[in-house]
Amino acid sequence: MPDTTAADRPLLVLIAGPYLSGTDGDPERIAANRARLEAAALPIFQRGHLPMLGEWLALPIIHAAGGHTHGDAVFHAYQYPVAARLLARCDAVLRLPGASRGADMDVVRAQALGLPVYHHIEELPVREAAEEEAVAP
Repeated sequence: MPDTTAADRPLLVLIAGPYLSGTDGDPERIAANRARLEAAALPIFQRGHLPMLGEWLALPIIHAAGGHTHGDAVFHAYQYPVAARLLARCDAVLRLPGASRGADMDVVRAQALGLPVYHHIEELPVREAAEEEAVAP
């Protein structure tokens, strides 16, 4: 097995930005926010890293706990604790533009953990090994 130094290791990058913010609970606007968050996933992957959204982990837990609506009591009981646990495992945060209390909390937690916080995908380092790992479409 090849020796992989920390510099060669893919970063687990939490994508943080508006999810419920600015939606007034409108499912279409929430979906649009999620689509903007998810649009950052491929470029992060192409730079050689592993993208992650807290919602990808939190929503199945919320649904299993009986949550039915974005922003209901069950949603709030699990959304931020899942994000906190996830962030403890991440290597960096990509903070996308837009007002978001949750994303701002992620940035504060990341800074407290000493994690880098990027504001543009282009700021993320490019792993040389990413080209070797690339999958042709």
